[in-house]
Amino acid sequence: TLPGMSSDPAALIRARYGDLPFQPPSEVAPGLAAVLDRRVTRRYRPGEPVPEPLLRTLLAAAQSAPSKSDLQQYSVIVLQDAQKIAQIARWIGGMDWIAEAPVFLLFCGDIRRGRRICEIRGREHANDNLDTFLNASVDAALAMAHLAMAADAAGLGTCPISYVRNHVERIAPLLGLPRGVFPVAGLTLGWPAVARNAPSPRLPQSVVVHRERYDDSGLEAALPAYDALRPPARPRYPEIHGPKPEGCAWSENAARQLAVPERFGLRAWLRHRGLGLD
Repeated sequence: TLPGMSSDPAALIRARYGDLPFQPPSEVAPGLAAVLDRRVTRRYRPGEPVPEPLLRTLLAAAQSAPSKSDLQQYSVIVLQDAQKIAQIARWIGGMDWIAEAPVFLLFCGDIRRGRRICEIRGREHANDNLDTFLNASVDAALAMAHLAMAADAAGLGTCPISYVRNHVERIAPLLGLPRGVFPVAGLTLGWPAVARNAPSPRLPQSVVVHRERYDDSGLEAALPAYDALRPPARPRYPEIHGPKPEGCAWSENAARQLAVPERFGLRAWLRHRGLGLD
């Protein structure tokens, strides 16, 4: 058990949902408790690298993730060059913890490898389509999740960075990404500098989990209680939706973000880089 981590299943469920919506088993395996207690890290101890044997072992954990048809259509770019990491942090802006992290990992969908394998084996690659794009993206996401869980177990901290997709036209040449390879998400990795953050409350299972068939009829009724669990946050897109000095509830900020088209140039960039999305 890591410092600050509970092994009491009921306490872990209560921390994740704000109450105890169901009674979990009285005991759970340490690995399950660690997953239930997962938290992000946005402050890292300066000047403390991740030892290479540990880093390679964490990457092995990433490669232990399941993969669609065992095709393993992803790649991981490992950045330890502080100048490169700082450059990405400057492009993204507003996320100081990126530059603080001793390691920055870029998880990429990789269709290029499959194309090359087909060429090596004398066959035509016939799957430059939306389904392959989705499979490669899911492969990369599963690998990232496995590495994040492994890092937590080792006492390290991580934070996913989706904003790398805001700057694909810069990040791709910086890291030498060839055609057929595209960023899915970044992940900061390092030793936490402060006590662990509180767990992020999640939407109730009644909203996210559907039994036998989809039913979201309870969403509107569930939002006020969930919003109350989250402290008011900085309003998203105040220049478009207007300022709100007192902050915004989770659902208001979600609506503000989803009401503004984001990364609308990504599809054109992917096509330019040789990914068919039909």
